[in-house]
Amino acid sequence: MTDGTPTNSSPGMAPLDVPGRAMTIGAHPDDAEFGAGATLARWASLGTQITMVILTDGSKGAWDPDTDQQELIETRIKEQANAADVLGAANVIHLEHVDGELEYSMNLRLELARHIRTEKPDVVLTHDPWQKYQLHPDHRVTGTAALDAVVTAREPLAARHLNLPAHRPSTALLWSADAPDHAEPMTDTWFESKIDALMCHTSQGTTTMSGAETGAESRLAFAASVRIRHAKDGELFGHQLAEIFKLIVP
Repeated sequence: MTDGTPTNSSPGMAPLDVPGRAMTIGAHPDDAEFGAGATLARWASLGTQITMVILTDGSKGAWDPDTDQQELIETRIKEQANAADVLGAANVIHLEHVDGELEYSMNLRLELARHIRTEKPDVVLTHDPWQKYQLHPDHRVTGTAALDAVVTAREPLAARHLNLPAHRPSTALLWSADAPDHAEPMTDTWFESKIDALMCHTSQGTTTMSGAETGAESRLAFAASVRIRHAKDGELFGHQLAEIFKLIVP
């Protein structure tokens, strides 16, 4: 296909039309890249204006107890900016809640609803809050708050004090879903863009990427492990490689 999308061999499993605007809502820097990096890179190349919202400051993202957390926060902001550049995202918004201490509240829901109404995304991508046995509280809270914010943002009589017109995204895509029903296929080009974006998060090499930043062989091993997962995901929907989601129509 002319837009780089592999041909879909499964009727009824077509990828979304390329949206004009998309928003990711992730708990930490790198979450959206893991969940939807290839999809974001493809969309951006075709003109989608992508806004990446990161709820926490990433200050717990290290295993060394002597880590300077302020330095880590600053590093992760720079890493996220670099990853966004690789993906072609137009905007990054850091909400700077404390990593590992994110709590659901109406204020959090309204904060996200304000960004949804301001940026007006056609598609919102976030964590699946119903993922069984999801251990990280920030992931659970983020997914719930993001979807609740979509509902708040769409309702004309909700959050009127924000002084922003209601906006209803056409689609929500949830990554890490236990019951995925939608696939966005990827070519090798978009797979490599995903890996390149993840590799920008060098501070996370030992925590989430198996030392991928330490050399070419480690990078290849990391990429191979990610490819295996996306090959298995793609097979479920008749694709060689795919990122898979639970699709919700708000």
